[in-house]
Amino acid sequence: MTTITDTGPAPTPIPAETRSDHRGSWIPTWGMVTTRFMELRRRRGLMIALIAVNIGIPVVFLGVRLITHAVDPKSYGPAGGYEIFTTLVLGFMYIFGFIVAAVVGCTAGSVDLTEGMFRHLVITGRSRLALYFARIPAGLAIVIAMVAVGYTIVCAVCVFAAPAQLNYDGVNVPVGLSRPALDSWAADHADEVLCNFNFNVTGSAAPPPSVPCGNGQTSGPPPGSTIETPKGQVVVPDTTPTQGQIRAYAVTMANQDYADYSTNFLVPPTSLMVDVGLWITLEATIGFIVGLGLGSLVGQRTVPVILLVVLELILTPLFSRHVISHLVNLERGIVGVAMLHIEPGNLPTPFSGGGPGGGGGGGLGRLLLIPESTLTSSLVIVVWIVFWTAVGAWRMMTRDA
Repeated sequence: MTTITDTGPAPTPIPAETRSDHRGSWIPTWGMVTTRFMELRRRRGLMIALIAVNIGIPVVFLGVRLITHAVDPKSYGPAGGYEIFTTLVLGFMYIFGFIVAAVVGCTAGSVDLTEGMFRHLVITGRSRLALYFARIPAGLAIVIAMVAVGYTIVCAVCVFAAPAQLNYDGVNVPVGLSRPALDSWAADHADEVLCNFNFNVTGSAAPPPSVPCGNGQTSGPPPGSTIETPKGQVVVPDTTPTQGQIRAYAVTMANQDYADYSTNFLVPPTSLMVDVGLWITLEATIGFIVGLGLGSLVGQRTVPVILLVVLELILTPLFSRHVISHLVNLERGIVGVAMLHIEPGNLPTPFSGGGPGGGGGGGLGRLLLIPESTLTSSLVIVVWIVFWTAVGAWRMMTRDA
């Protein structure tokens, strides 16, 4: 005997068009982001360039310094320290980190068009806005990871392979002295100060005393010579300066150089390394976002990359220090100029060449920049990020498939 059980009416199938698969949402799914990440990671040439600039070149530079110092420490200085930190971060990682990040952005913004995949993406029914926004976290995950690895290596070497003494203007000076302490040290090492410290002679009414500095050189003009001072021509006395005069002049020189001396460290402070790390990460992020928007707008990679290289290497150094009266607001609107104004303190500006008085944080390097408030600089950065994101997304939405 067979028993039939009444299970009720069969469920009604849900039409495919009513199922919720988030295809119309402008928010990218995790799968879309990981797909874009894999697409960029598989481009070997791009990844090699990114690794070489952010990691390879700093590692080679520091490795050579470590080896040469280990082989001949008397001829080659330590591999790390504050000076090496500023040289690598400002002279290389900041500038070229922006450029390679921009190349990644331009590639991410144009790769679907150049490889003929844009039409296939559109017919999947996914939101074009979501397709564009998926590129942002995917690209930044690669760019920021590379910057973080390279920067961590630089910080580690600069801290653990730092010099034991501060070499300032060719003289081993104790680090972290106050102004009175530096004056006292200068008085006790007057000959070294007179022979090595930088000094603005025209700012003094009297020439520096002449003391022997080795190899037939002297610290001041020879006795009996005539020099120009703010008070007119002065004839150098043909007498030997007293020890008191030498000590007093050394203290005057130390006072003039104290502002520059106070920005020098044996190792970069922890707070400075954190601030600089966030700063160069922001610079790389801007490079990627602008490159992504420009690549999407133009539809190819070459022209946007050239434009961004010109912006970083030519326009930013030019407009950051030369005030053009009728274009000063345009100069302030350049994102590279704005980034220089929010640079962490105690650093030379990237385009100042460093050197005495070139430090940021109130030094001459910051004073040479065109005037711009921190609030204005911050707004300029935000506007650039929002504007180029909007432009890239708009072009993605309106482009013919």
